[in-house]
Amino acid sequence: MTTASPPSRLQVAIGLLAVYLIWGSTYLGIRFALDGFPPLLMAGIRFLCAGSAVYLSLRLRGDPPPTALQWRNAAIMGALLLGIGNGMVSVAQQWVSSGLAAIAVASMPLWAALFGAMYGRRYLRLEWMGVLVGFIGVLFLNFGAELRAQSWAALALLLSPAGWAFGSVWSRGRDLPAPFMSTAAQMLCGGLLMTTIGLLAGERIDAMPPTGAILALAYLAVFGSIIGFGAYIWLLHHVRPALATSYAYVNPPIAVLLGALLAGERVGLVTIVAMAVILCGVVLITRGSASPQARQRQRASRPVDPARLS
Repeated sequence: MTTASPPSRLQVAIGLLAVYLIWGSTYLGIRFALDGFPPLLMAGIRFLCAGSAVYLSLRLRGDPPPTALQWRNAAIMGALLLGIGNGMVSVAQQWVSSGLAAIAVASMPLWAALFGAMYGRRYLRLEWMGVLVGFIGVLFLNFGAELRAQSWAALALLLSPAGWAFGSVWSRGRDLPAPFMSTAAQMLCGGLLMTTIGLLAGERIDAMPPTGAILALAYLAVFGSIIGFGAYIWLLHHVRPALATSYAYVNPPIAVLLGALLAGERVGLVTIVAMAVILCGVVLITRGSASPQARQRQRASRPVDPARLS
């Protein structure tokens, strides 16, 4: 599908389910992978492997490589979304509590809305309401949780959603390859950046990582990066930012449910109520993004297909 073609509701739903469900499980995957890999090298290896696999498969089927300008834009997005957005979470998750991590990541749609407003993008009232309701739901989800973090780790968690949100908003209207080639280019650039910074910071893999850490890294590369990140980049090309970034509200309750299923953690009444509040926020964002006004603005902001001008 080209960026000029309107997606069907089923395609949007599949893309949202991918980032909702898969990225909700990556909290646990990163935790397991950190048992055998240092954080930046773990993230760098993950995205280098995933980006190489996607890039080679696209080139083998005949897709053209990105132009020099597209590589530059992909490198900027890779640095913002993956280097800052994912890298900072991987580093901070060694020390911060899960509650604080969930709250920090869930602030990303708020950052996206603020950066979008700075770039002149107008958000509908329902979208603003959904952003605020969803964030309140995540705060309620972590009510009473241990919110502890070293000061620099808390700063890393603050930079992470801000970098991801700015990259998501900045990408709108930029000269980028088709969504999946763009995904590959960003993962290659972001992975190379994090690997380089990790090596310069003294990170090394001195011994063979345990099997669980290797399997977790493979899961993050295949599902979290290739499928999840690919779906997110596709959504950025086809839906409004408020809807594309709504995953940040759904991921924390998914992580809680997985913790209950896989780690025997207890799910209480507060958790259930918080999930209902989060769901209300997502519904508001979805209704706002699907309104006639939103569709009109979405068409106006979509890049023009050069083939249609010839």
